[in-house]
Amino acid sequence: MRKNQAMSSRHTIAVLPLDGVVAFDLGTATQVFNAARRADKTKLYDILVCGTGPVRSTAGFTIVPDHDLSVLEVADTVVVPGVDAGSTVTDGTLRDDVREALRNAAARGARIVSICTGASVLAAAGLLDGRPAATHWLWGERIGRLYPRVRWNLDVLFVDDGDVLTSAGVGAGADLCLHIVRSDHGAEVANRAARRCVLPPWRDGGQAQFIERPVPHSDGTGTAPTRAWALDRLAEPVGLEEMAEHARMSVRTFTRRFREETGTSPRQWILRQRIAHAQVLLESTDLGVEVVARRSGLGSATALRQHLQAAIGVAPTAYRRTFRQPVRITS
Repeated sequence: MRKNQAMSSRHTIAVLPLDGVVAFDLGTATQVFNAARRADKTKLYDILVCGTGPVRSTAGFTIVPDHDLSVLEVADTVVVPGVDAGSTVTDGTLRDDVREALRNAAARGARIVSICTGASVLAAAGLLDGRPAATHWLWGERIGRLYPRVRWNLDVLFVDDGDVLTSAGVGAGADLCLHIVRSDHGAEVANRAARRCVLPPWRDGGQAQFIERPVPHSDGTGTAPTRAWALDRLAEPVGLEEMAEHARMSVRTFTRRFREETGTSPRQWILRQRIAHAQVLLESTDLGVEVVARRSGLGSATALRQHLQAAIGVAPTAYRRTFRQPVRITS
């Protein structure tokens, strides 16, 4: 800590960027907690960025923290932003002084938080052993191999395990920070902070990460023409036999080729396309849920609700509230 720096009576949050820090994650923590204020604009948190010296970021600039690791001795909450291909992500190593500071902070009862691959830092410090944790799905396999004692959940936005909270990548860090503000000070303060940051005020932590799963590129042969044909008929009852007939293949050959080209079965693929089309309609139109279900080929509002809940963990109305960009289309 800086000499002669008096600690405030407010809740103190120490943000600990390490070499290779993801600049967005660092900015997310400082911005959201700084935006958490009472109605009279009184700040509710003191945010102190600390570290062991100049820190390189992923954005092409170097950060010089105002405080050293001693801040972790008194902080109420410690936040570790993501690191890009740092040692904790690639080989599981962590500086001894950082490990000790984090472990001591946790031992005295500080709340420990990570954003994105910052979870690898907590794991390297031994703070996630036997506990559920989230991190970015893209790094999940590598981090999972490095830290097999952690109960990784790569399908959710964040995990609140009491005194240790972890989030998935980038935007999910904002969701976790708002969740913490809401837990500390209630929905009104959290919603005010969200408005100040121009963020959605709420996304449940158990909601699935919105992971892009693109269909592998095809050269126009094989099942690609049939996939394009099926996409134009999502509202119709297109079945496996009709798709195989369009491709002029037997059902068995078509199914095998389809899986080779897309990595999934025809039935699963068309279900995903229907769910994806329903998401677009929920985001961009005022159509009722029943109409959205019908136009996307899912049949009924009940079926749409079940499929969307299974796919991404939210109901149609909740999804629409989060991603709404209304353009009126009549039914």
